[in-house]
Amino acid sequence: MRRLLFFGGCLILVAAGLALFGNDNGRVALLVLFSLLAAIGIVALFGLALGFLSLSAKTDDGSAARSFLDGARQGAVFVDRKGAVVYANRSYGRLIGKEEGASVPPPVQLLARHAGAAEDVYWLAKAAREKNGGHREFRLDSPLSGEDSHARWYRVSVRPIEARTGSLQAWQIADITADRREEEASFRTLQDAIDYLDKAPVGFFASDADLNLTYLNATLATWLDTDLGDFQPGRTALTEFLPKAARTELVARTRPLEEGAIQTIELDLTTGKGRILPVKMIVQKARERDGSAGLRAIILSETSPQRSHAEAAGARLNRFFNAAPMAIASLNDKFESRRSNPAFARLFGEKASREAVPFLTLLNDESAERMRERLQAASEGEAEIAPVDVTMRGDKPRSARIYLNVIPDRDTSEDETIILYAVDITDQRALEDQFATAQKMQAVGNLAGGIAHDFNNVLTVITASVDFLLMNQKPGDPAFQDLLLIKQSANRAASLVRQLLAYSRRQTMRPKMLSLTDVVADLDLLLKRIAGDRTKLERRHARDLWPVMADIGQFEQVITNLVGNARDAMPNGGTISIATRNVDAAEAPTYEHPEMPKIDYVLVEVADTGTGMPADVAERIFEPFFTTKEIGKGTGLGLSMVYGIIKQSNGFIYVDSTEGKGTVFRIFLPRYVPDVAVTMPDQTKPTGTPEKIDLSGTATILLVEDEDYVRAGSVRALKLKGYDVHEADSGLDALDVLEALDGKIDLVVSDVVMPEMDGPTLLREMRKIRPDMKFVFVSGYAEEAFAKNLPVGEKFGFLSKPFSQKELAMTVKQMLESKD
Repeated sequence: MRRLLFFGGCLILVAAGLALFGNDNGRVALLVLFSLLAAIGIVALFGLALGFLSLSAKTDDGSAARSFLDGARQGAVFVDRKGAVVYANRSYGRLIGKEEGASVPPPVQLLARHAGAAEDVYWLAKAAREKNGGHREFRLDSPLSGEDSHARWYRVSVRPIEARTGSLQAWQIADITADRREEEASFRTLQDAIDYLDKAPVGFFASDADLNLTYLNATLATWLDTDLGDFQPGRTALTEFLPKAARTELVARTRPLEEGAIQTIELDLTTGKGRILPVKMIVQKARERDGSAGLRAIILSETSPQRSHAEAAGARLNRFFNAAPMAIASLNDKFESRRSNPAFARLFGEKASREAVPFLTLLNDESAERMRERLQAASEGEAEIAPVDVTMRGDKPRSARIYLNVIPDRDTSEDETIILYAVDITDQRALEDQFATAQKMQAVGNLAGGIAHDFNNVLTVITASVDFLLMNQKPGDPAFQDLLLIKQSANRAASLVRQLLAYSRRQTMRPKMLSLTDVVADLDLLLKRIAGDRTKLERRHARDLWPVMADIGQFEQVITNLVGNARDAMPNGGTISIATRNVDAAEAPTYEHPEMPKIDYVLVEVADTGTGMPADVAERIFEPFFTTKEIGKGTGLGLSMVYGIIKQSNGFIYVDSTEGKGTVFRIFLPRYVPDVAVTMPDQTKPTGTPEKIDLSGTATILLVEDEDYVRAGSVRALKLKGYDVHEADSGLDALDVLEALDGKIDLVVSDVVMPEMDGPTLLREMRKIRPDMKFVFVSGYAEEAFAKNLPVGEKFGFLSKPFSQKELAMTVKQMLESKD
């Protein structure tokens, strides 16, 4: 920079000399020179400002840094790689008791002599050697300066730095005794405050917005029988110490609070030992340090012996009022609620409890009209007011029974004239409706079963008579075709009887373990034909479907019937979906069918997108002979048969239908556990007539039947086969015949339902005389209906009414030839 200025000065002198002597070139050169120097000057100014240029070549010798470090409050020491002190500030000297200018020891050498600092100094020295930094705080029994014998606290830190002379270690030492004493004083003050709070005669807790406790004092912990040593903030919920009813009340009354607002709540707490603790809770909404909402509450025990008798009585009355399971509210002359308990809020809603809502607006129109009359009578002071059942408004309306009392000593300042009591009867009404429906269905089932039994006897006579006539007619005779028509009509009538028996749950079933996925899959082609071309059939099956016990033929009939009904409900086409899945015991109650036991089920849903049904039709859909089809297009026995089959399989079936949207049938069949054996009676039933089988015989048979025509036809059919047949019209008569023949009977064929003595009773009595007696029961009911009245493992044959001569002869032949 100096050379540049010298050279510039020389040029200026030359240009100036030329200009003085009148040389034009000199003047031009002078102007150019001045312009050039001006530009250089501007660049130099920027260079100086930015630090790129310096007017002095003299370097900083570190005096400013030393001056700064000497003025620092903390001791600072720089040592080289060999541990020698390169520089130490004045504070370091004062800290260790050395005069200014005296040589000072390095920090490692100084601190290693003190047992309280040796381990920390070793760690710091190691960190410095490894080019790492760190700090430690420790307590020494005596100060580093040696001035007194009082203990001191020090903070020591080290960090490596790079200098022109090599690597250095920068150590800092500070006396933090005053800070520690201030912290200890603050801590003692805090401990005293906590001690005062723990020994306060009232409980205190803090919680977050979800009622998770973040703090509780020792008094409240003692009341709740809780060990403070095991308490973890945020891990324990206040609701663990609240009865179920009180939880709802506390949440309802604290959630709408604004920040800073205070609410007084009287409720019961439940201690860890299960005792009830009545308290008054003064709650305030607070803002936590992280910005979230929280609660602060003071708990006053309502069982304090210092309380007056009047205060204790009032507290007990409030507790009874708030803990009552019955909804209670006081109403004014406008029938608006003034005061209410938590049960009232749960039944009629929080808004009705907090605000002056007219009570009649909470009810549907019909209930409101009936309720208005009772409220008007109560407001006029009438004493005896009959209770009334009402239904509330809402998507899921609830029912309640209302009782009214008049307040005799009305205080106009309180604006309360009527006391209202309400009991929730929603579940009770649902059970009553279900019980009434079940009774009606049972009564209809019994009627259908009785009709089917008598009708079976008539059909048996018709079938037997036609068989006898056909034996004497040739296929070419004019009457042969008429007889065949009569027999076909009798078979069709027998099918209708089986449907009646299915509804009454008395039809013959052969249950076995089934996978409903396979059953529905095997029916796919048949179901598509039933659904038709205009209907789309969809199947959805869950994986790992549980097995069930059902009669495969009967269950197939259920599915085909439901698909046929779904098709008829969609005249313009639509979609039919069949879905299966498992429903475990935990999920079963969510379907809100109280009569279903809480067990595992397999659910089958048959849904359509058809026209749906109104509620009054859906209620009667399973009744026999109830149909929505036109005359001549159905008997109405289809769904009643479905109902009977499912019930006889120990299952449940429900319908959910909405007009214009479609219908869903849900079938719940109990899960079958294969390793649980179910012992069933050993029945013998012909499945078909083998070719060229000899149905004749010479055995002695006792035929017991109370219907004369049925008995006569059966006796004639067996005698035609060569059997020696004896007959009886009752069980008592059969015992007399057995005694008269001295027990020499090979087989007894007996009706099940008879006056005086039924078939199972007859079997038990005959077993006393002939333990090895072979027996065949004849009935229109399923064998399971009467097998429960027999000893477990009893062997017998079974023939279902109505039957033909060939079926009778086949059953008798098979039973006689059996080894059992």
